[in-house]
Amino acid sequence: MHHIPHRADGGHTEINNLVMPCKAHHRRIHHTDWLVRIRDGLPEFLPPKWIDPTRTPADT
Repeated sequence: MHHIPHRADGGHTEINNLVMPCKAHHRRIHHTDWLVRIRDGLPEFLPPKWIDPTRTPADT
């Protein structure tokens, strides 16, 4: 489970604040500049600026 925002930053363990990435992608979210946000009830994954300067959500 990945909290958005993270529990350390006040995120709550609620269904509308969680995504379920695999272990490898969960590590990538925590250890790189990828961001995850919820928009219209669905997760969006935003690449780092060095991949996409506009940080357009990646297609999932």
